[in-house]
Amino acid sequence: MATLVEIVPYDRDWPRLFVEIEKNLRELFGCRVFAIDHVGSTSIPGMPAKPLIDIDITLCGLSDVPAASRALIRSGYQPRGNRYDDDVWAFMLHESGPKQRVYLCPPENETHKRRLVFRNYLRAHEDAAMAYASLKQQLAKQFPYDGDRYTAEKSRFIDEIVNRARAV
Repeated sequence: MATLVEIVPYDRDWPRLFVEIEKNLRELFGCRVFAIDHVGSTSIPGMPAKPLIDIDITLCGLSDVPAASRALIRSGYQPRGNRYDDDVWAFMLHESGPKQRVYLCPPENETHKRRLVFRNYLRAHEDAAMAYASLKQQLAKQFPYDGDRYTAEKSRFIDEIVNRARAV
């Protein structure tokens, strides 16, 4: 069954919820974690977003992925596979409030680096953030039950922002 692409107004609780989730994840993984980053639209102040917290967990090494995956699954996260074909492993937690999408990333992973570049650029450039918010809302209306198409249609904008940020 197709799921509605739901975009909600920015929630000022998202940063606080991330901090709580991060604490729990650090306890779960211990010394396997190099960094935990709040990524995605909920990490950008004022940005309307899907009501789920996106989190990148950079592990100390690629060899930590199997044990970290098992720990997430034991904690109720559902595995979603290697989404970007670059050793980034996705997991979803639906039962929590809000929902969580966690990505396990090896060190120096390009997908993770791009997410941070994009997030940081939108945090620093309100005009780009407003354009992205408008695009997301337009695409959610255009593809209300096609999350894959919604995501794919954002790719060109994201690529342009990442390229612009890296050119500076």
